[in-house]
Amino acid sequence: MSPVTLLPFIVLIGAMFLMTRSAKKKQQQAADMRNQMQPGSGVRTIGGMYATVKEVSDDTVLLDAGPGVELLFAKNSIGAVLTDDEYNRIVHGIEHDLKSDSAVVPDDASSLTDSADVDETADEAAAASDEKSVDLGKKDQPVETEEQAAAPEDRQAEADEEPKKTDGDSDAKK
Repeated sequence: MSPVTLLPFIVLIGAMFLMTRSAKKKQQQAADMRNQMQPGSGVRTIGGMYATVKEVSDDTVLLDAGPGVELLFAKNSIGAVLTDDEYNRIVHGIEHDLKSDSAVVPDDASSLTDSADVDETADEAAAASDEKSVDLGKKDQPVETEEQAAAPEDRQAEADEEPKKTDGDSDAKK
């Protein structure tokens, strides 16, 4: 056999080897993640339920899903072990306080000036913006008179008087 005929088989075997190798890596990472679970950790099951780990044994995990709700799951059914911040954000809606970590960015540039009247000018600007009304363009339209308002009814009456088009069956001569 020539090497040219063996080349497709070699490529196929190499691809299968690489695919199984990456799958084994993913399985190993998932197993390591499940082994790192500790009581008090927040987890997400493969079914999408969020709970807190209460006890961990060799093959099972006891989860606390709420007040008085304890569920026994297989370790393989844990989809992800979440960080405390992520678990609190998803389950309790508690956002991490980012304001203490970084500088506050002002909403407008007036606070960046060195003038002593910064607070007064900001208050004046806010008051001025509240006083301005938004023009929606309705003032430019002419007001309809009573005759123009009645015109759509007249148009409807005229349309009723005209012969209506039919499919041709009822008025057709035979």
